[in-house]
Amino acid sequence: MNRRVRMMIMKPLSLRSLSRYVPFISTLGLNSNPVNPISTFSRLYWSETVAETAVVKDDVETVFRIVSSASSTRNLKESLKSSGVFLSNDLIDKVMKRVRFSHGNPFQALVFFNYTNKRKGFYHTPFSFDTMLYILGRSRRFNEIWELLVEMRRKDRSLVSPRSVQVVLGRIAKVCSVKQTVESFRKFKKLVPEFDTACFNALLRTLCQEKSMRDARNVYHSLKHNFRPDLRTFNILLSGWKSAEEAEGFFDEMREMGIEPDVVSYNCLIDVYSKGREIEKAYKVLEKMREKEISPDVISYTSLIGGLGLVGQPDKARDVLKEMKEYGCYPDAAAYNAAIRNFCIANRLRDAEKLMDEMVSKGLNPNATTYNLFFRCFYWSNDLGRSWSLYQRMKKTGCLPNTQSCMFLTRLFRKQEKVEMGLELWNDMVENGFGSYILVSDVLFDLLCDMGKLVEVEKCCLQMMEKGHKPSNVSFRRIKVLMELANKHNALQTLTEKMAIFGPSTQVQERVENVVEIPDLESPPC
Repeated sequence: MNRRVRMMIMKPLSLRSLSRYVPFISTLGLNSNPVNPISTFSRLYWSETVAETAVVKDDVETVFRIVSSASSTRNLKESLKSSGVFLSNDLIDKVMKRVRFSHGNPFQALVFFNYTNKRKGFYHTPFSFDTMLYILGRSRRFNEIWELLVEMRRKDRSLVSPRSVQVVLGRIAKVCSVKQTVESFRKFKKLVPEFDTACFNALLRTLCQEKSMRDARNVYHSLKHNFRPDLRTFNILLSGWKSAEEAEGFFDEMREMGIEPDVVSYNCLIDVYSKGREIEKAYKVLEKMREKEISPDVISYTSLIGGLGLVGQPDKARDVLKEMKEYGCYPDAAAYNAAIRNFCIANRLRDAEKLMDEMVSKGLNPNATTYNLFFRCFYWSNDLGRSWSLYQRMKKTGCLPNTQSCMFLTRLFRKQEKVEMGLELWNDMVENGFGSYILVSDVLFDLLCDMGKLVEVEKCCLQMMEKGHKPSNVSFRRIKVLMELANKHNALQTLTEKMAIFGPSTQVQERVENVVEIPDLESPPC
């Protein structure tokens, strides 16, 4: 019997047989769970033992396809049973990650999550649980989120962590007021094992990211007496200020409370000074760090590089890449991206390209952010040829575009009426699971409708809905009118029936969310 077959027939030990190991687990120093004292061992058993088998990539693909294409809950469960794939924690984590980044069907993902969760002796990892919360939150399924949280509190409360709090509040804050976000935060008091400063920090980070620093500051002052602010609290509050004066105020308050700043704290000051074009102050912070024997890290220098670009000194910023090495700090992809961005802003693309080549020579892979810096320039110069060549380079190197990349390309296709290129990008999205179907489809469907490509737009609509995403009402109304004029009543009936599955609500809210995630698309580099 080969190893694969042995793993498939393995069964988790019963709770009774596992109980004998609890004392032994305690001696290892593992945290026990008051609700389920053996959950730690069970997770260890399922994760560590099975992880050693190195989940086969084909198995991940098989399960992902089942979750993505199942026609019903029953069909999904039966397909999983008949697949013969061993559903380990490692495999489930990878599948959930695929669903998240492919913008998969949230309902099917929840069915899969609950199906595996109900197996006797099985416990999800924090990663799969938080990913499921994110997928539900992105689709505004807040009722399902609270139901899932209550269920996990009952089965394994240790899974509901400060990270979970931040994931949920982050999605709520996108569409709700600050007051509603804080009210949702208070609900977690009955859900998390410890409603402490870590949870408070999760709330503050959410407000900094999704609302404003002023909102975060106000909530901090109103709730700080209920918690004990720590170094991380102040680092969060320092991390997003545009006003150097207010950042300095929190820095002083931190010291008054006897909390010594660390490298993250100083990096926040460097960042706010750099963004405010106060480069001399940023350099003084670097010197102060060295005086206190706190070594500036790559983030320190990356902020400085960005600031030098803002004051029109891209060459000096490039020199920082070399100077930081003298202090034993080596630039990463983000540092190079900051330097490349400076040259793109200055419209010195040749220098920017040289830096990207230098990245590769140093063993650093350009990421989607790197390519987007060039896509933005090509978009505003209406240079489809270079944009398309750059996209082909991305594919060749295995770098998946993100939503911003897709939007730059698709809008260029529409401006220059390049249907074949648009369809190739769309098919790559469907096959490889990148980009937002909601945003890209609106632009692509406009192109296809303008060019009278109704067969193609019908196919794209069906592909999109099979992935669990509903075309916007604006797009569908236009497609409907054109199909009626072309007497394509059967095709229109099929699309209408598919649309009805999603119910009366639309995913316009998700469109709004994704627009927020693509800043400055309508503004040329400056």
